[in-house]
Amino acid sequence: MTEALYPVAAIAIIALVTWALRAFPFLLFQNRPLPATMKYLGKALPPAIMTVLVVYCLRSTDFAQYPFGLPELVSCALVVILQLTRKNMYVSIIAGTLCYMILIRV
Repeated sequence: MTEALYPVAAIAIIALVTWALRAFPFLLFQNRPLPATMKYLGKALPPAIMTVLVVYCLRSTDFAQYPFGLPELVSCALVVILQLTRKNMYVSIIAGTLCYMILIRV
């Protein structure tokens, strides 16, 4: 019984801490306007994080050897085009991932 209870307790504690961390800002700023720094970070961080993720994903791409990074570049271009036209993050990410998976297998 104790062995089965440990994973359940661990997951419950993790869920509680995650919920508390996500609820804390709403409880802190519920009746006050957001500080200017928070507004700036809300606008600046999403593009910065996406840029870091793209650089991280492309860091080990070898553009000097066949296929010269073609699957990565085609998939990235597809994501950008879909995001600009559809403005749907999920469609862009799923289509880019599928395109990349198909291109590395072909």
